[in-house]
Amino acid sequence: MAETVPASEFTRNFGRYRMQAQREPVAVSSHGAITGYFVAPDEYEEFRRFKQQSRSFATAELPDEKVQAIGASRMDERHAHLDALLDPK
Repeated sequence: MAETVPASEFTRNFGRYRMQAQREPVAVSSHGAITGYFVAPDEYEEFRRFKQQSRSFATAELPDEKVQAIGASRMDERHAHLDALLDPK
């Protein structure tokens, strides 16, 4: 990613950074801290799709058959050594 651009510079030269955002995200800062990123529309839409895919949910929302399937599942024996990480010593 390119260098961070101060907000005052970003507003004075918006057209320049709009074109740059088509190639790479533009980090915008205010008082030395990044306050946001200016990105191309297709990048933003890709981010929105990703965010929707990784939606979390409450286990109470699961149907009973899924809860039973999870309860009946067992870890593959190849990973049994990981149980030692759960033992308080």
